[in-house]
Amino acid sequence: MPERPTFIPIAKPRLGQEEEIAAARAISSGWVTQGPEVAAFEREFAAAVGASYACAVSNCTAALHLALLVLGVRPGDEVITVSHSFIATANSVRYCGARPVFVDIQPGTLNLDPTLVEAVITPRTTALLCVHQLGMPCDLRALFDIARRRSIPIVEDAACAVGSEILWNGAWEKIGKPHGDIACFSLHPRKLLTTGDGGMLTTTNARHDARFRLLRHHGMSIQDTLRHSAAQVMFEEYTDLGFNYRMSDIQAAVGREQLKRLPGNIERRRLLARRYGEQLRDISELGLPAEPDWARSNWQSYYVRLPDGCNQKQLMQDLLDRGIATRRGVMCAHREPAYPVDSWSCGTRREECGCTGRNCRRLAESQRAQETGIMLPLYDALNESDQDRVIGELRWSLARQFQT
Repeated sequence: MPERPTFIPIAKPRLGQEEEIAAARAISSGWVTQGPEVAAFEREFAAAVGASYACAVSNCTAALHLALLVLGVRPGDEVITVSHSFIATANSVRYCGARPVFVDIQPGTLNLDPTLVEAVITPRTTALLCVHQLGMPCDLRALFDIARRRSIPIVEDAACAVGSEILWNGAWEKIGKPHGDIACFSLHPRKLLTTGDGGMLTTTNARHDARFRLLRHHGMSIQDTLRHSAAQVMFEEYTDLGFNYRMSDIQAAVGREQLKRLPGNIERRRLLARRYGEQLRDISELGLPAEPDWARSNWQSYYVRLPDGCNQKQLMQDLLDRGIATRRGVMCAHREPAYPVDSWSCGTRREECGCTGRNCRRLAESQRAQETGIMLPLYDALNESDQDRVIGELRWSLARQFQT
């Protein structure tokens, strides 16, 4: 019986002895909740992306929620964003009691189409929540110009985009500086930098940063580190309704080591992304990701759009049967049961658009990307021979579907 080929996962976090030693350091210190390791990680993360302030939290969903709250998003408000994103993007809007207003994406970058934004701005619009999808920077310059002209703050959902770059005023700058008001990152194992789970907010605004720190810790007026080191007894107050959105020192210690790996990880992924592009560009009607000349992706994921008529699920099953994991195109929140038609808007009246729980004419590109796209394995430990195997099996599965 032939030996089953080695399984190739969609992603694989790189964690080694350095992270083990760092976690042990935090454990042996006796301080394992939010403390000095978190503070050090925040300083180092801010320096890595060029931000004035960085605030660590439990996950990126928490980061998005805090960002919107601090910018004043409240019940009855509207936040312009995309449906085509992991559901946490839209959920963070609804956590505030606000309503997500979904706009469509550009098919090449999978990012929010700036030309559609002004048409859906209303007096209730409180924020613009843009996504750097799969690590590909969105058109921040166009969005920045609209937002500043209309006095609307920008939150960047940079969950996938740590290390990605954008050409800004003639210089390459990291996503997360930030270029909007606040940027939010994920530190989930699928991302290039992981703490097991975790999130980070970056901003240039000291008041925003102070509010993040208050709200992530139950609204407590005195930080643990200050209270425990004080020579006198201190009683805290709870001045605001806050949350338990803290990161632990064990996670932060791991994150500090992960930051050191980040430049090499990005360099490797960019090489692998180039190899995918070079070896797949000859496949008829296979859509490849488009990296604008003003953007440098970290290639958190490599997305391809399948030819018309291709059965997405069958192709993914073919590859899985042959030991290769893939993922479908990015989900659309408006198509999920948790999003009934009265919980979101596409910027027009239902009777004009004909929106249903599964389809919306104004979100056609988002829906098409979900239905026709797949993500291929990509991680820094992926070797060229395994990548060639992915490419070969993708060719085989496509040929199998379209053979006459």
